[in-house]
Amino acid sequence: MSEEILDRAGSAPPVRDWPALDLPGTDFDPVLRELIREGPVTRVSLPDGEGWAWLVTRYEDVRMVATDPRFGRAAVVDRRVTRFAPHFVPARGAVGFLDPPDHTRLRAAVAAAFTARGVERLRDRARGMLDELVDAMLRAGPPADLTEAVLRPFPVAVLCELMGIPGPDRPGMHTWTGLILSSSHGAEVSERAKQEVGAYFADLIGARSDGTGEDVASLLGAAVGRGEITTEEAVGLAVLLQLGGEAVTHNSGQMFYLLLTRPELAERLRADPEIRPGAVDELLRWIPHRNAVGLSRIALEDVETRGVRIRAGDAVYVSYLAANRDPAVFPDPDTIDFARAPDPHASFGLGPHACPGGALVRLESELLVGTVLDRLPRLRLAVAPPDVPFRKATLIRGPEALPVTW
Repeated sequence: MSEEILDRAGSAPPVRDWPALDLPGTDFDPVLRELIREGPVTRVSLPDGEGWAWLVTRYEDVRMVATDPRFGRAAVVDRRVTRFAPHFVPARGAVGFLDPPDHTRLRAAVAAAFTARGVERLRDRARGMLDELVDAMLRAGPPADLTEAVLRPFPVAVLCELMGIPGPDRPGMHTWTGLILSSSHGAEVSERAKQEVGAYFADLIGARSDGTGEDVASLLGAAVGRGEITTEEAVGLAVLLQLGGEAVTHNSGQMFYLLLTRPELAERLRADPEIRPGAVDELLRWIPHRNAVGLSRIALEDVETRGVRIRAGDAVYVSYLAANRDPAVFPDPDTIDFARAPDPHASFGLGPHACPGGALVRLESELLVGTVLDRLPRLRLAVAPPDVPFRKATLIRGPEALPVTW
């Protein structure tokens, strides 16, 4: 990357090391907060890969990079761009590293499952599964690990229902996705788990190539059968969707940690069910759901933004966490405001690579918040807040366990 890049002062902004911090609770990343102050366009070096990359932190700049075709994902393949962990290796043909029109073609194959109608058809089944989990926790009695009893099995069960994964296969799928998303086991273990889950989806999709079901595996199988996408593309998309769903467990863990350590918020939600949909969006905006950043893009031509020239070939990251704290879009952004409207948070991403499961996450989160708070009016932490263990060496933040009593 060229060192001739000029910022507004006429010199290249310094490259800041951004370590993979294991942060407690819902603390906002102190390095990211400094980068926001130093921004709006800075340069960072992450724990793995080579060199440095641009980082944009303001909401409008994040939107611009995420939606502008002058920034592409496909060009990341075969480059050792600085990145969060050694196993976040760009895979050729994976939907996360495709640009339109190929990316658009793949997303279209499963779009029906993620529409509001497609997700809504799961509501009654999802509510029933959640009630069964809460019933079991209540029968066992306090104390309990809310993560193990409810927050982990519920989103996995709902996503597996949407994906079309049979019940007996669901525990193994959860184990695989956990290994893929954690860097604590090493790149080899993560890569082997990714290959195993890919082989599983190849078999499942292949068995449904002439199916007419509404689940994701059936939609992908039908698209492969019609020759619209390849088996490899279908498998890559299925794996990505499955991994994305795992984040709900950790996001909801952070939500409940927040509600249990700020009981006044929980009481507002108990007292006024009508505000829950908006409150869930505000919680999704506020919680620091990830460490560092996700996948990079490459500038395909010179682009100038905020007086900084990003040259063709430079790697660029966006921070959705930073965008969600931009005071130009979210007044008093560090405050949780259940009445905030509008609340155009970027927690599901922006642009063509935005998470397709936003409606599903909202459904799951609303059901979790409403059901758990209503059915356990005396729910509280069973340990002091600093004693709640949080996940380490992982991209998605959240409690490893959430000990509660009632």
